[in-house]
Amino acid sequence: MATVVFVGVKYVNKLALVFLACVILSILAVYAGVVKTGIEPPIFPVCVLGNRTLVWKNFDVCAKTIETANATVTTQLWRMFCDSPFLNATCDKYFMANNVTQIQGIPGITSGVLADNLFGNYYEKGDLIAKSTLESVEDHDDPMTNANRYVLADITSFFTLLVGIYFPSVTGIMAGSNRSGDLRDAQKSIPIGTIAAITTTSTVYMSSVILFGACIEGVVLRDKFGEGVHGNLVIGTLAWPSPWVIVIGSFFSTCGAGLQSLTGAPRLLQAIAKDGIVPALRIFGHGKANGEPTWSLLLTACICESGILIASLDSVAPILSMFFLMCYMFVNLACALQTLLRTPNWRPRFKFYHWALSFLGMSLCLTLMFLCSWYYAIVAMGIAGSIYKYIEFAGAEKEWGDGIRGLSLSAARYALMRLEEGPPHTKNWRPQLLVLVSTDAEQNVEQPRLLSLTNQLKAGKGLTIVGTALGGTYLANYEQAQRADQALRKLMETEKVKGFCQVTVSSNLRDATSHLLQASGLGGLKHNAVLVSWPRNWKQGDEHQTWRNFIGTL
Repeated sequence: MATVVFVGVKYVNKLALVFLACVILSILAVYAGVVKTGIEPPIFPVCVLGNRTLVWKNFDVCAKTIETANATVTTQLWRMFCDSPFLNATCDKYFMANNVTQIQGIPGITSGVLADNLFGNYYEKGDLIAKSTLESVEDHDDPMTNANRYVLADITSFFTLLVGIYFPSVTGIMAGSNRSGDLRDAQKSIPIGTIAAITTTSTVYMSSVILFGACIEGVVLRDKFGEGVHGNLVIGTLAWPSPWVIVIGSFFSTCGAGLQSLTGAPRLLQAIAKDGIVPALRIFGHGKANGEPTWSLLLTACICESGILIASLDSVAPILSMFFLMCYMFVNLACALQTLLRTPNWRPRFKFYHWALSFLGMSLCLTLMFLCSWYYAIVAMGIAGSIYKYIEFAGAEKEWGDGIRGLSLSAARYALMRLEEGPPHTKNWRPQLLVLVSTDAEQNVEQPRLLSLTNQLKAGKGLTIVGTALGGTYLANYEQAQRADQALRKLMETEKVKGFCQVTVSSNLRDATSHLLQASGLGGLKHNAVLVSWPRNWKQGDEHQTWRNFIGTL
């Protein structure tokens, strides 16, 4: 499949129609088979001892004895539970106490078996697959022997586990978006195609579940490997006209889904790599001259192969479900946040869209993650958090911005507006300091220890604004102002002072300081105290301007 995708996506699109035709034929064959069971159910026997389903492998006749040539002869089934083929042999107690019954595995849609299958019946690992409506003589003091002769549950099943196993079958929702570059009119095709696909597949899945429950015995439905029915494919037997329709349809359905994933996933990975969001993935941005994602396809194929080598769908499915659910959760979260933050470049044209739907989808995804497997959910979210932090520290800044920063901006604006509603309560008062420092000719801060005092005064609370004033015009002193700003930032980082810095340029230092005092801060985050250092060398005769500026500032 990776080779087909490597050759070109146009061949995948051509093959997709063939696969789709096979899948539709197999689905119609199942529905035709269901209708046929109401008229003439297929011969599909299941051998039951008491109420326990037997593994139909090492015996031919579903009976303890048979009559032949006016004599009673024991069968292969007898020899499985007894120490000799004679009628006086010592046999398993349960075998002797219960009758052997042959029941119809597919009784048909008119048999009323739906009533038995309607409600949940979950098994622990190793439990016997039993038909509850049949009589069984149990001896609880007698330990069960010959357990390998009965059909047993291979895993402990429960509702959320089955949700995790079922969920990957409905994970093609992003297929259109992942291949948007190959669509003629993506904006029109993606919404219609996605909704139509979800509606169609959901109808097929739900109707299949109900129809199987109405046609097939519960012991056969729970016999995962078909041990009680000679290893036959149950849905193949149900389908009309031949089981091969289902075998071929299942094969092509799997190929179609695999090709779809191998087409979409590498393109998504290549787009991420080309954007430079995750620097470690940069190599996967390269591809063929026509843009086909060669390296991304190779990585995707390796990931797929590692999943195949696990060789257990029950183990792989919940892991897949976690990452799909997390993907959909973040898509919904992004849509809801973009709407709530009123991001200018977010303009959904789908007329039925509302942010509450996205928020509901996010909540459902998160709930399903923890319902299916809480430990897998924690691991998946840990991986997502690590990737986010890595992108935050090492990733490139892109023009579409960061949703978290947008959220921070909205929260900051909301908080500032709330602060304006009235004077702060005494308990909420914090020291908000404006620290005035001066710089030398090289724009280095002359009072670095003032920031150490600042840190001690406010003990990490409140707000700090470190400001300096420069004389002259802003146009002529722009570079000096930038250097002063960088010097303030560096000093604040060294002294571990958290806050903001501000540089003001005016015709003289006294006016610049006056502007700084008046304009610093914003709304409720204005300074309520000013920290200014005592002038140095103020007693010396040639430093009159220093102490005059100091007095003017006070």
